[in-house]
Amino acid sequence: MKRIVSLILAAGMMAPAMAQDIKVGFVNLDRILRESGPAVKATKKLEKEFANREGELKKLTDSLRTRQAELDKGGATMPEVDRRNKERDIVKSQQDLARLQREFREDLNTRRNEELSGIQERVYNTIQQIATVEKYDAILQEAVYINPKLDITDKVLKALADK
Repeated sequence: MKRIVSLILAAGMMAPAMAQDIKVGFVNLDRILRESGPAVKATKKLEKEFANREGELKKLTDSLRTRQAELDKGGATMPEVDRRNKERDIVKSQQDLARLQREFREDLNTRRNEELSGIQERVYNTIQQIATVEKYDAILQEAVYINPKLDITDKVLKALADK
């Protein structure tokens, strides 16, 4: 019994000493995926890639608004058949525009996810390199509270910029 109590006391005394040797870091992955060099380049690339389609959608939207305003303004004085035809045409154009906008969003999200997956792999590799070189026991990505001195997000951003 004395031996068990001695082991428990010894383990209790060693726990604080062992806890001091643990090195923990924290990274804000959202910030890295927003501010890192590769993320900024990917965002600019996507903006450039989708700029034409976005411009076309804006033109179609403006044209549709103009046609709707013209109908609202002069619809009361138009013959019934012409007004109904214009209304049908506008409704069809609105449906086409909604379809084109949905396709645009889907294509943009697909490309964004493709770019993001490559960036995430680079980010994780960089974090692992920092953890290995600086001998971290754990690097956390999410926490309810984190002491700012444990935050290594800036180190990761700098390491990504250097590559």
